[in-house]
Amino acid sequence: MSVRVLVVDDSAVMRALITRKLACEGDIEVVAAAANAAEARALIKQHDPDVVTLDIEMPGMDGLAFLEKIMALRPTPVVIISGSTGEGAAATTRALRLGAVGCYAKSQGSRSIGSDDGGELAELVREAANVDLKRRPAPATEPAAKATVQPATPLPTHSTGCARRAPELIAIGSSTGGVEALHTLLAGFPEDCPPTLIVQHVHASFAPAIVQSLSKIARPQVALAESDVVLRPGMVVVAPGGKRHLAVRPAGGNGFRSVLREGEPVSGHLPSADCLFASVAECLGNRALGILLTGMGEDGARGMKALVEAGAHTIAQDEASCVVFGMPRAAIAMGGAREVVPLDRIADAAFAAHPSMERAV
Repeated sequence: MSVRVLVVDDSAVMRALITRKLACEGDIEVVAAAANAAEARALIKQHDPDVVTLDIEMPGMDGLAFLEKIMALRPTPVVIISGSTGEGAAATTRALRLGAVGCYAKSQGSRSIGSDDGGELAELVREAANVDLKRRPAPATEPAAKATVQPATPLPTHSTGCARRAPELIAIGSSTGGVEALHTLLAGFPEDCPPTLIVQHVHASFAPAIVQSLSKIARPQVALAESDVVLRPGMVVVAPGGKRHLAVRPAGGNGFRSVLREGEPVSGHLPSADCLFASVAECLGNRALGILLTGMGEDGARGMKALVEAGAHTIAQDEASCVVFGMPRAAIAMGGAREVVPLDRIADAAFAAHPSMERAV
């Protein structure tokens, strides 16, 4: 069955380009196109599309305001199609926090929306169609202490039998729904948290705006990852995307440094959570903590298994709080999750071995 898409953009040229790019895919059907929010609202009621592509910068009701109404009144997976300028990227980050499940840059370098993107937009639409927004968790109304922690699948005997230690480094992987999840998670990190590295699947042009948004809610310092930087407590670094993987390497003594290296996609992604986790498992072993959040596919699952086999503690986000349970599900199935935890309890679980560390409030 085809994925049915509504295209919303105030530019007739842009509507035509997006429609043509998607219509050439055998499994995607553009059922209608709208120039503004009013038209889009009527067409959503008429066609009940599987996915909406939405321009943020529109006259009248802008894309952000319209997105809020969609999520409140008729939850539908939305892919934001936005400019990659500073203002456009910041608005896209806000859209991801409001419930959009993906973002696509109208232009990046020499590529424009009218050129070949290697199927990037079509793949984002397919992923969005698999998101069940009915399972999207509502804002918590009960105290976090009432949430439960689920046991994970049994672990190999060689990875058990030792007391959990406080991590010297934390590695996090996330994808669809991850921007919103990272805001919730990092809000619970203490200012002097262990150095933390994050791989979030997102277009490189939007990564700086995501970092800026996280910086506003996190007590630690949040920045884009750079190569050959010694990692210290209170640092949270986010993979900048593009054509480089994020990893860690020894820095001499007992320290570690971040590394950005070019390479091919791993588990279908560049940067890849599997790549990050594998390097952390190799360099730190049981001194590390791995966290895998919401996302489509299996990236991070093998890396989480490598962390477990190295003796590290690992946490997977539970199904009920995931926008998409794909990545955590795969990690659990492979035996790569020591704990399966609701999103709003992951920070508590992460710092359970830090009795002297003040938790954020």
